[in-house]
Amino acid sequence: MIRSEGTRGTAVTALSILAVAAAYYGVAQLGLLRQVTIHGARVTPLWPPTGIALSSLLYLGLRIWPGIALGSFLVVATVTGPINLAAPGIVVGNTIAPICAYLILRRVGFRMELDRLRDGVVLVFLGAMAGMLISASMGTTMLAVTGRLPFGDFWPVWAAWWAGDAMGVLIVTPVLLVMRRARLPRRTDRWAEATALAVVCVVLGLVATTSSLSMLYLTFPVLIWAALRFQLAGSAPCALVLSVLAIVAGSEKVGPFSGHTILEIMLNLAILNGSMALTALLLASIVSEDMNIRRRIEQACEELAEVVDHLAPGRSATAWPSRYRHKRDGH
Repeated sequence: MIRSEGTRGTAVTALSILAVAAAYYGVAQLGLLRQVTIHGARVTPLWPPTGIALSSLLYLGLRIWPGIALGSFLVVATVTGPINLAAPGIVVGNTIAPICAYLILRRVGFRMELDRLRDGVVLVFLGAMAGMLISASMGTTMLAVTGRLPFGDFWPVWAAWWAGDAMGVLIVTPVLLVMRRARLPRRTDRWAEATALAVVCVVLGLVATTSSLSMLYLTFPVLIWAALRFQLAGSAPCALVLSVLAIVAGSEKVGPFSGHTILEIMLNLAILNGSMALTALLLASIVSEDMNIRRRIEQACEELAEVVDHLAPGRSATAWPSRYRHKRDGH
């Protein structure tokens, strides 16, 4: 019996590792569809595998880290070829970065519900911006040491690499964390408003990213609407859709990205995607935290009213709050 349970646990872990590797490799292929070349190095404005890696660690723990390493190795082998001196360092960096980000988040008490402002802040600044310094630094250093990248071009490539990895965490991880709370639809759900939000998000996103009038600021009212009304469940998918539309427009050099160099486009995309992710994540966290506080206060008031009713039988449970409000207003 013990042997059977141990074998079952090993099989589950092995399947989890393979699933993470497959997911990592699959979303990497999507990210590579919009890759750009900077000084001979291929980078992407948004690298989704970092979001997959960190989310997998948050869901399943450190035991699935070989899946991240395997997925990263397959991606590197596909992009640069299996015989490449820089490949081991890149794979190690891509594996260690999300692990360090995961350990930091656990250390500071990060909650996957993202229903507190501090959770949004630590995911942005510790999980994404700080954690992805490792993958960008190791990857760019290996390219420079092996002669595939001139040392004079180190910092532009490093900045683009870091921005792509950080955006993968900021844009993809919140969407995956929201999925753990997914449930079957209910008749009481606000389907009309949700449908209107989805349509407006796509339409305004296309207008903002393809118009030559520099209308990128139109994306932020959509994110604010989504965060205020649907919290992270609305703002995270909207941020993902708007980010993808912006990346497509930037890679094709249309709309507000026309007439700019690759470095300028990468910088603009990093600033735009980062601003959208911050707005979506932090505002949704603030709204969720406020709702939770209000819910706890209401629950405490109900419990207090029950105590008063128990201590003074025959009195209405709602009479005490009304008299209290009258006394408080009259001073």
